[in-house]
Amino acid sequence: MDQAKLQGGSVGGASQRGGVSLEPFIHQVGGHTSMMRYDDHTVCKPLIIREQRFYESLPPEMKEFTPEYKGVVLVCFEGDSDGYINLVAYPYVESVGDELEERDAPEREQPRRKHSRRSLHRSSSDHKGETERREHDQDSQENLGELKSPRLDPKLHSEVPFQMLDWNSGLSSEKISFNPWSLRCHKQQLSRMRSESKDRKLFKFLLLENVVHHFSFPCILDLKMGTRQHGDDASEEKAARQMKKCEQSTSGTLGVRVCGMQVYQLNTGHYLCRNKYYGRGLSNEGFREALHQYLHNGKMLRRDLFDSILNKLRSLKAVLERQASYRFYSSSLLIIYEGKVSGQRAAAVTCGEKCSAPPPAAPHVDVRMIDFAHSTFKGFRGDTEVHDGPDRGYVFGLESLVRILENLRDENMP
Repeated sequence: MDQAKLQGGSVGGASQRGGVSLEPFIHQVGGHTSMMRYDDHTVCKPLIIREQRFYESLPPEMKEFTPEYKGVVLVCFEGDSDGYINLVAYPYVESVGDELEERDAPEREQPRRKHSRRSLHRSSSDHKGETERREHDQDSQENLGELKSPRLDPKLHSEVPFQMLDWNSGLSSEKISFNPWSLRCHKQQLSRMRSESKDRKLFKFLLLENVVHHFSFPCILDLKMGTRQHGDDASEEKAARQMKKCEQSTSGTLGVRVCGMQVYQLNTGHYLCRNKYYGRGLSNEGFREALHQYLHNGKMLRRDLFDSILNKLRSLKAVLERQASYRFYSSSLLIIYEGKVSGQRAAAVTCGEKCSAPPPAAPHVDVRMIDFAHSTFKGFRGDTEVHDGPDRGYVFGLESLVRILENLRDENMP
């Protein structure tokens, strides 16, 4: 990561003495950890050491299907003059960062070993700046209980409103400029960080590629993949809870379930959103209907998307079938497409094969694997449980997706 870029002042908000003010990532549709916007091309999330190491050891052929890993930043609470909380990211300094405990999988209650503290090999001016920053952080922490919730930069809000469809299919009347799941995760993340801030002032965050930055109106489907969701290190209670969720959802029958969705609607000019609770209650037929809704923009089914999505899913399946001993427990798969339809593409989608004009270029579609806090493979971080062959549960989920999408495509041929 380019240190000059990290120190280059505000990207997400007002510069805080060389730091970058973080904002909630407005297009987060699933997960339980808040994704934060670092800049137009980068997001960040609280660091879990297993996930960081997994990104660092990815096989080259998998990198096409995962976000680019960009490094680590240190994040702290800071308050502005009006009493609002800001999360501010600073360049990762190894000597400072090593004072933090490594974060591992959430169910692990016992922290991993602490690294020994090492002296700061910096000039006297660096020491002075570090001291001033620590004093400022101390003041911010002492006043944290009196600070207001984050003031979100209105320039970063989407001009397209979001509306949440609940699991009873009712449309909420509230229209906001963030995906409602993003705001939920952000509030929960701040609460967790504030409770932990009594013991430490700095938090490590992973920097990752913002995989939707190419899209003007990103339509996103977040799918929990596989027939098993608990990691090898899960407690008996945790494993039992996760197995029950799989048994009672399409994870058990199809190897995949909906964890979140946002779809831009041409007829209304806003996003329709679904969350993980909706996905857990779907039958196999309901899952199929959810895929249909994801590919429908309120005016038409995006038939032009099927082949591009299917090609990427088949390519991913081929890659994962070559990854012996890999397991991607509790990871998700993002399917993304551009919701803004040009006149030429709209005409092509409407008339299908009857069009005499040359078809437009293939639509912009992306497929990415995310969330590797419970992933493993032979020899990874001293893991003792070794799995044979590829992740069959994940592959089964991909096969189900391909089959359902092929059926939807064939049934809706013009």
